[in-house]
Amino acid sequence: MIRVQLPYHLQTLARVGREVVLPLDAESTIGSVLDALEARYPALRGTVRDQVTGQRRPFIRFFACGEDLSLEPYEFPLPDAVRSGQEIFRIVGAMAGG
Repeated sequence: MIRVQLPYHLQTLARVGREVVLPLDAESTIGSVLDALEARYPALRGTVRDQVTGQRRPFIRFFACGEDLSLEPYEFPLPDAVRSGQEIFRIVGAMAGG
């Protein structure tokens, strides 16, 4: 089980709380988390990554275990602490400007 923390605007779209739990295996990657999230919550399709290109949206960031995983490829395996459910995979809406 992977714990995923969502920003407020995605919580509202998916009609869930701050944290969701996704049933994924020990081989989980960033891409498998996003696939499972969009499959379970169809309202989130196209919000985290572009539906046509599959690329991460510019103001969305991924964090796990205090590290920014946003620029890692989708095949990047999640840290063991995230795969075991001890740590949360965070999807963060980045802010720009002053």
